[in-house]
Amino acid sequence: MLRPAPWRVFRQFVRHESDTVGSLVLERSMNRVQLLGRVGQDPIMRQVDGKNPVTIFSLATNEMWRTGENEEAQGGDISQKTTWHRISVFRPGLRDVTYQYVKKGSRLYVEGKLDYGEYTDKNNVRRQATTIVADNVIFLSDNVKEKV
Repeated sequence: MLRPAPWRVFRQFVRHESDTVGSLVLERSMNRVQLLGRVGQDPIMRQVDGKNPVTIFSLATNEMWRTGENEEAQGGDISQKTTWHRISVFRPGLRDVTYQYVKKGSRLYVEGKLDYGEYTDKNNVRRQATTIVADNVIFLSDNVKEKV
C-alpha cells in the first residue's frame, strides 16, 4: 500500500540520521510558536549594563466555545478565555521596528520559540517566566504608533 507523499516527507524528516560529535548525539528538534492576537501594552525596551537590548510587550490570544447540551445548535452560552503571552524581540532590526511602531491594541502575527527562565524579583524571590522569543512579527492592523 502506498502512503501519500507528505507522509513520506515527514517520515524522512523525523527519521533523519543523527550526527555524532564525540559522544554527543545531535538530533533534529523543533521549538516553534505561532500567535495571532492583540497587543496589551505599548512595548518597552530594556537592556542590562548597556548590552543585549530587547523589546518586550504582551500579546493576548482568545479562545471561544459554546457550552450547553447541544453545542452545535445556536443555543447555549458562549465562553471565552484570554491568554496573555510575554513577547521578547532581540533581533536588531525587528526589535527597533517593533518598539517604534507597535502600540496597545495593534493586531499582530508573531512567530518565535518558547523560552523558560528564572529571575529574582524585588523581594529577592525566585520566579519562573515563560517568554516567546520572536523572530518574525507581522503587522495586521493600521493601529500603529506614528514614527518618532
